Parts: sequence; structure tokens; C-alpha cells
Amino acid sequence: MKARFHPVMAVAALAMILQGSWAMGASEQFKGQIYDAGKLAPITSQPRLKVGDRAPDFTLPSIKGEKVSLSQFLGKQNVVISFVPAAFTPVCSEQWPGYNMIRDIFEQHGAMLLGITTDNAATLFAWTEQMGGVWFPVLSDFWPHGKVSDLYGVLRTEGTSERALFVIDREGVVRYIDIHDINQRPDLAVLVRELEKLKR
Repeated sequence: MKARFHPVMAVAALAMILQGSWAMGASEQFKGQIYDAGKLAPITSQPRLKVGDRAPDFTLPSIKGEKVSLSQFLGKQNVVISFVPAAFTPVCSEQWPGYNMIRDIFEQHGAMLLGITTDNAATLFAWTEQMGGVWFPVLSDFWPHGKVSDLYGVLRTEGTSERALFVIDREGVVRYIDIHDINQRPDLAVLVRELEKLKR
């Protein structure tokens, strides 16, 4: 019996290979400029949302100077929110550039990615510029400190965000949550599978 070709999974496999290749290059690109806090407690926050809940709206400043609200995508696009702990740290500096390599997958599934950290906008600007830029809005949850992270139940006890992904459909309903071990990158292939479940 001939195996069926599955384009989304083929792209996901390619993305994983590319992400690994980028990570090796990233180590050199950020050499001597990455703060390594060592192994951290995997998760220290208390979840507040579950799949099927309406995603809380928010408005945050982006590194481009405009305000971005979740509600502006309502009825138009699916949204993936990627919370990461901090700029210039090892795993974060590999995770977001990996999303650059699968931009087409987000677009194929009508999804916008929003990146959020509790860093200030100036730090986020410098960090993303150093990684060569990213295609998605990067938002600062710096002040009031961690308000959106707390709203989503991913504000860690030390004041940074968890490493977490929320997939939200066009109606504003949470369809997938991954509050991940802060020491590890979420699997791109899993995210692609979750995007594939959403209606175009």
C-alpha cells in the first residue's frame, strides 16, 4: 500500500530541520550576548484558561510603536500567542526565529502570530533586530508589569512569562494551550497540527 503524501506534515518536518539548522547558526550569531540563567523550574504560574474559553482581550505596545489588540483580529484571522520569558536568553533566541521559517504555514491557516514578553520595548527591539527581524508583531507586557501574562495565567513567580502558546480561532475562542517547560522549545510540528484543525 502506497503511503499518502501529507503536505502539512511534510512542511512541518522541513520546518523542524530548518529550525535545528537555524539554532546552530543562532549560537554563533548571539555568541557572548546571551544570558543563561541555567535550568529553571519548568512552570511556576497558575493556569487560568482552558480550551473552549473566550480569550481575554488586551492591548499592548509593539516594538514598531503602534498598539496591537487581540480584538482587531476577531472575525478576520486565527491568532497564535507566543509568550516567552525574556530577550537575549538561549531558548527564546532560537524559538522565535524558527517561526520566521514557517511563516507560510501561518498564512496558509489564516493565522497571525503575536509574540509577547514582559521585557520593555527597547530591549525587544534590540533583540529582534539582532536576530534579523521577525515577521510578526512583538509586544511588550512590561507595564503594568506582566498584566497580560497574568490575565492568561502565565506570569511566573519571578515576574517573567512562561513559555506558552495559545491558539485562538476567529471567533476569539481558545482552541489549544501549551504551557511548556521553560527550559525547552515547543515542538513546531505540534503547533502545525493544531493550526491544521482550525477552519480557514
